[in-house]
Amino acid sequence: MARKKELTNISDKLEQLEQLQSIYSKIDAIRILKGELPIEVADLEDEIEGTKKRVGKVQSEISDAQEEIEHRKTLMKEAQTLITKYDKQLHNVKNNREFDALNKEIELQKLEIQLAEKKIKEANFTIENQQKQLDEIQKRLDSKERDLEQKKVELQNIIKDTEKEEKELSGKATEMEVDIDERLLNAFKRIRKSYKNGLAVVKVSRGACGGCFGYIPPQTQSEIRTKKTIMICEHCGRIIADIDDSAVFISDEEMAS
Repeated sequence: MARKKELTNISDKLEQLEQLQSIYSKIDAIRILKGELPIEVADLEDEIEGTKKRVGKVQSEISDAQEEIEHRKTLMKEAQTLITKYDKQLHNVKNNREFDALNKEIELQKLEIQLAEKKIKEANFTIENQQKQLDEIQKRLDSKERDLEQKKVELQNIIKDTEKEEKELSGKATEMEVDIDERLLNAFKRIRKSYKNGLAVVKVSRGACGGCFGYIPPQTQSEIRTKKTIMICEHCGRIIADIDDSAVFISDEEMAS
């Protein structure tokens, strides 16, 4: 494990924090370049998975309706066979009771055919509607899959171009953190998490905090120049390391927009 280098000079500590901030700002810039792509890719993958399940459900409903049609057609054939059979038996009846019984059976089979025709009509209606729905869902699925493929390519290209640099910067940041006072490092990380632009260490730019643009009084600026103590912006709580009239920073408002 690397040995921690103890620094007692405030100026050196501030310089360390500035360097660390510079490294993390470069890492942040790379991650901004990726933007929302990783989240968008994950969201699209979830949406596609859900859409595929919906496609499967609709296909299952169509399949069930088709099976219902085949089942009802079989029942209709069986009923028609029975009707033909009973019609022949009517010619050989011996009494009115047998005649009435056969006619009753024929009527029952005719009702069975009517019911089957009704169920077949309903099933065909279901298939027609579900097929339309399936076509629409499939179009959305195809569109989502094309979007996903495009975003994956974009993300992979960015990762390919920046992965080495990000890894090197992360390694440098880790090495630097070993030598930074633990309390300062914890404060640095806490402040970074508080702001979208990740700026924890800033300089005074044109009389204002480089992070929030809050006014820094001349007396405070003089104290900052001496680098004898760690100065904190009274407006945003960031660590102020130095004075730099030429520095240009991204404000919190600009970062949020």
